[in-house]
Amino acid sequence: MLTKEFLGLVADKSGLSKKETEQLMTTMNAIIRESLMDGKSIQLQGLGTLEIKERPARAIVHPRTGERNIVPSKNQLVFKPAGTIKDEFKKL
Repeated sequence: MLTKEFLGLVADKSGLSKKETEQLMTTMNAIIRESLMDGKSIQLQGLGTLEIKERPARAIVHPRTGERNIVPSKNQLVFKPAGTIKDEFKKL
């Protein structure tokens, strides 16, 4: 689903104008980004949790040459779905 389609659906269901809905979504995105950058997790009720986790450094081996390298640690955005939505996906 494209952003325009999503904004249209939210506007229709909420009774807000498309412009108000777009401003709301922009504000929500900014708050979510700021919170994640501050190391906080975001719990979206009924949907799941967004958080940034550090992926540890690890050793890899090139399959053709056998050369060993170390991949440095990095931060990764992780989404954990809520239990209720997991159950709904299993029924699909």
